[in-house]
Amino acid sequence: MMTFSDTWLDLFGLAGFLNPFALLIGAGMGWYANQASKIFVAGFAGAVLSLFIETAWSFTPIPMLIPHDAGALAMFPFRFVGAIVVASIAYWISNRRKR
Repeated sequence: MMTFSDTWLDLFGLAGFLNPFALLIGAGMGWYANQASKIFVAGFAGAVLSLFIETAWSFTPIPMLIPHDAGALAMFPFRFVGAIVVASIAYWISNRRKR
């Protein structure tokens, strides 16, 4: 029987795919996107800025909100996909509201 390790659970959980910073940034940029091709830009920005926020947070004495053992290069693609999904949903909703 195969089980996921803690690293994979982090990557599919709040540290990776469901990271709140990446999702909020992706949703905000997807809402204000005026072309569908900008959804990928929103996903990239969500992933990069969430990693910047987390890195800056780690230099403060405040404990991390979401402790994990995965590295930044491992988390980036998961945050990228999560931000793209949320950005596309926000883009779709904003276009429906404009009609």
